[in-house]
Amino acid sequence: MKARTTPLAALALAFASTACQPPAQEVAGLSEEDVAAIEASLESFAQAIRASDWPGVAAFYTQDAVIMSPNEPAVQGRAAIEAWQAAFPPLTEISLPIVEIDGRGDLAYVRGTFSMTIVPEGAPEPIQLTGKYIEILRRQPDGAWLVAVDIFNSDLPLPEEGSGT
Repeated sequence: MKARTTPLAALALAFASTACQPPAQEVAGLSEEDVAAIEASLESFAQAIRASDWPGVAAFYTQDAVIMSPNEPAVQGRAAIEAWQAAFPPLTEISLPIVEIDGRGDLAYVRGTFSMTIVPEGAPEPIQLTGKYIEILRRQPDGAWLVAVDIFNSDLPLPEEGSGT
């Protein structure tokens, strides 16, 4: 009998000790001001891209940010991101509609879509790209929201095997 009561007593003690713990502190969601600041930042980001202001674009990223674009290695660090952006083919238009913004505390994410028109050197005509993105942002000590992680991919299907494209 004693062999069965020891595990039951230990189980009862475990339940009792967790019941005495203070409840986990609830972290508040984003305020309306946070959401508005993130929306304004993303619009300014798009304007900097349209203007080919690569130092300005890089300034929207944290110092240790990472961009994960399709079909190439991740780009890490603000300086590397600036160089990567500057090497991108010229854009004639970019749109970054936001689908969703959410977060807690000093961390937020943005889910959206994009459309852009690029003009690669030597291409017979501009290329229209559409796709989707996720950005993870961190609030900085000055209150600014900067992108820490940026991942995106295209909606275009892969070329069919043997099609020559």
